Amino acid sequence: PEETLRENKMGTMPENKLLLSMAVPMMISMLVQALYNIVDSIFVSRICEDALTAVSMAFPLQNIIISIAVGFGVGINALLSRALGQKNAERVNQVAVNGLLLSYLLVLVAGLVGIRAYMRAQTDIESIVEYGITYLNICVLCSFGVFIEITFERFLQATGRTIYSMITQLVGAITNIILDPILIFGLLGFPKMGIAGAAWATVIGQCLGAVVAVILNHCKNPEIHLRLRHIRPSGKLMGEITAISIPSIIMSCISSLTCFVMNLILITFSSTAVAVFGVYFKLQSFVFMPVFGLNNGMVPIIAYNYGAQKPERIYKTIRLGMVYAVAIMVIGLLVFQLIPKELLLMFDA
Repeated sequence: PEETLRENKMGTMPENKLLLSMAVPMMISMLVQALYNIVDSIFVSRICEDALTAVSMAFPLQNIIISIAVGFGVGINALLSRALGQKNAERVNQVAVNGLLLSYLLVLVAGLVGIRAYMRAQTDIESIVEYGITYLNICVLCSFGVFIEITFERFLQATGRTIYSMITQLVGAITNIILDPILIFGLLGFPKMGIAGAAWATVIGQCLGAVVAVILNHCKNPEIHLRLRHIRPSGKLMGEITAISIPSIIMSCISSLTCFVMNLILITFSSTAVAVFGVYFKLQSFVFMPVFGLNNGMVPIIAYNYGAQKPERIYKTIRLGMVYAVAIMVIGLLVFQLIPKELLLMFDA
């Protein structure tokens, strides 16, 4: 069986080859996510500087939405694995749907109530506030796409099918990249939508990624089959998912909080300072995200070999991971130091 082969590979394949086979699909997924954010800002910068500043200010809240989706994904996965181990198909359905419902409703209510206050907390420049509200209203209202996409990706990852998880993210990101100029500038007969076009491109990409993730789960992931007729909201189950998810959500939200506080400081100098910081933050994610993917690829290898009591394989995997991570960071450092002007000019600086 595939699971046995995967376990044997974890304990026997040469460490370097194993790490690359596990980590590269996740690194590509993370790179695609970073590209998503960068392309949005490149096209929005062509509208005007205030629009780019608004997207920079919206970025921490968008990240919090993704952090909540990822955090609840951790909680769902933990309970899902337990239910799969118990061969309890009905509980698998209940966990998945209750987790999705809880996370989306939480973001929807908090987002739609707090978006205006969130933008006003950062600036009183009316045009930036209105751009930000327009952009975030669409992203929050249609955030069910990102929740379904991330949750179903976690199902694929939980059963070792990381290549399908990568395909899901590629579909979403490529859709966003294609639609951005079409919807923002009104190409190919579409109406010119400006910053709302950027938001719609993002959520359409997420929704299409969600559809692909659901289809891949249905066709390629026989362990997990959701049946809607078995679904009932359960407060007890939602509480269990939340208890497991909160630490992961808090950890993921810290960088968003840092970004929000920096925006508050920088707006006292000028809105341009906020726009530039937003550009930098998205560019640096292009360096950091592959390292996070590398980390995600290392964890199951270390966990398996810890359980198999093979310490040498653990140490070698960690050493290789550190070498690759440092190499990625050094390349990023050199790019930032050697061609900063070219990087900024991509955003119409």
